Amino acid sequence: MTFHAHRPLPDSFADEAALDDLMTLPDAALVEDLERVPGDILVLGVGGKMGPTLARMAKRAAPDKRVIGVARFSEPGLEDQLTAAGIETIACDLTDRAAVATLPKAENVIFMAGRKFGSTGAEPLTWAMNVHVPGIVGEAFPEARIVAFSTACVYPYVDIRHGGATESEAPVAPSGEYANSCVGRERIFQYLSETYGTPGRLIRLSYAIDLRYGVLHDIAVAVRDGQPVPLGMGHVNVIWQGDANACALRALAHCTTPTTPLNVSGPEVASVRAMATGLGERLGKAPLLEGEEADTAWLVNTAEQQRLFGYPSVPLAKLLDWTADWVARGGRSLNKPTHFETRGGSY
Repeated sequence: MTFHAHRPLPDSFADEAALDDLMTLPDAALVEDLERVPGDILVLGVGGKMGPTLARMAKRAAPDKRVIGVARFSEPGLEDQLTAAGIETIACDLTDRAAVATLPKAENVIFMAGRKFGSTGAEPLTWAMNVHVPGIVGEAFPEARIVAFSTACVYPYVDIRHGGATESEAPVAPSGEYANSCVGRERIFQYLSETYGTPGRLIRLSYAIDLRYGVLHDIAVAVRDGQPVPLGMGHVNVIWQGDANACALRALAHCTTPTTPLNVSGPEVASVRAMATGLGERLGKAPLLEGEEADTAWLVNTAEQQRLFGYPSVPLAKLLDWTADWVARGGRSLNKPTHFETRGGSY
């Protein structure tokens, strides 16, 4: 079955409630895959940018399963919002081995915890979150299916003309403490999967798009405000956050032993110049482009994702339409820049 939901996509969103409703709406393929996967779902790191919508999508797709969200819950009101959606919540510091040991032994674990921004100057904490915590979790859930979020940053930069790195590319990060710690995260999950026979998947995600943040949001705001759009990292992959969440949840039905990587993003090698131009046309403003495109970028080949799940349900052109409309109307921003333009590896 394809990943398309066969539903009409709206031209715009009246408010955040409408945005979140579509972003958490499961399609039939996700429902079927979760029916094939026995047991409840534990979402570790549910308090991040993607966690709340993933948890809500899981609960809507599998209302008879317990969906349990775990985080520190430092954001006011988040626990109440998740509870209202039928999701159980547990406050837990994942660096606390004893606390993690008390979590419910769900048969399915989605690992979303990690640290990126603020890494420069706090490198030990970044390594603790991205390497030490996976060790604690992997040892606490040796019999669960573990789908762990990773990143395209584990790959070296690749030639923009060659379609992106495939999963067979060795995960040798080009630079920076963050990217290298993400290689460490994968290696720990792989080691523990080999040791305990834990089935899993490593989701090498490239740039999920929520209209309140993301690469397209960053570019659209710069175009709207007359700020330069840097072209040094001139090509990216992007995917609608609802599609990215659905792929991660469906991966529970496609785990391997030992765990193996799966690239997740949109199928296009998307030009930053072209996207800035397209957003500018929609916003009625010419983009201010800065610099020249490099011949290499962090890019992934998503052929395996498409083989398993079909094409994403929201095409790039629709993402441009939605983002331009949202930014033009002054829709809320999370004020969390992606720093997609960074090539030096410091965040």
